[in-house]
Amino acid sequence: MLDPEGSVEHQPSPSFPKLLLIPLAMLLAIAALLLLAFSATRQKEPDFYTFKVVNIRGKLVSLEKYRGSVSLVVNVASECGYTDSHYKALQQLQRDLGPYHFNVLAFPCNQFGQQEPDTNREIESFARKTYGASFPMFSKTTVSGAGAIPPFKYLIGSTGEEPTWNFWKYLVDPNGKVVKAWDSTVSVEEIRPHVTELVRKIILKKKDEL
Repeated sequence: MLDPEGSVEHQPSPSFPKLLLIPLAMLLAIAALLLLAFSATRQKEPDFYTFKVVNIRGKLVSLEKYRGSVSLVVNVASECGYTDSHYKALQQLQRDLGPYHFNVLAFPCNQFGQQEPDTNREIESFARKTYGASFPMFSKTTVSGAGAIPPFKYLIGSTGEEPTWNFWKYLVDPNGKVVKAWDSTVSVEEIRPHVTELVRKIILKKKDEL
């Protein structure tokens, strides 16, 4: 086209093809979604209470129900030299501090010395009748080595402490993080102050929120 002066009129060409705008917008949207997903994954790092386990009656349950309370996780056995002293002390601790702010979580295990040979029903009956155990008990399982169940792998990974015998004890805080681990030779009475302090903090926090 000629302009009034008789020269050719040049139409301005677009600086960026419009057809490329749509794919670019889609890429930006995908990148934003991936960033959000990554952030969500980072925020939801696993802790002890994120796992599911089978209880002593054979039902799949979530440990999430114990979030907000303190837990002492113990691999128990019925025929060990530590059985009597530990079961008595664990039940006393449960009676004194549980079940609203604290629970002993007992995981029977036959890995060490074959000292938990019975069925789940027999194990539960023994613990309830002999010691009046009122704390939660779970299905007989593996707590050490490659076959360890995920909650124990988490406990081991968090502390660097792996059970080498019956009645190892892991103290878990209300947020599912492991505070400390003790082996079989450490009595429940020695651990009690650590448990009591965590429970005290929960009670004080709840009072402040009233």
